[in-house]
Amino acid sequence: MSALMAEPGQTVVLRGRVDVSTVANVRHILHDAVDLGIGELLVDVSGVEMLDATGLGVLVGTHRRALQSGRRLVLCNVPPRLSRLLFRTRLHRVLQMRTAPVAVG
Repeated sequence: MSALMAEPGQTVVLRGRVDVSTVANVRHILHDAVDLGIGELLVDVSGVEMLDATGLGVLVGTHRRALQSGRRLVLCNVPPRLSRLLFRTRLHRVLQMRTAPVAVG
């Protein structure tokens, strides 16, 4: 699993598995991104191969942290499999998703 800030405080790219074995690292990077930036925090999830309940929890927790900071977490480039998971868990009502591709450099 890799997570990196493509644009400090503005864009984070997640790749690989986001599960119980990787969430500590993901949480740290996402929380740093919330604290460093302003406006929308874009999280590119196009490369996420697997997301478990702990990974979903980290996304929801980061969403709440962003709201408390006056920001908004937006999931970008959401693959169909992950989109279905968010709908099944009803998290599509909580987490903002952007359907248009976002270029992450």
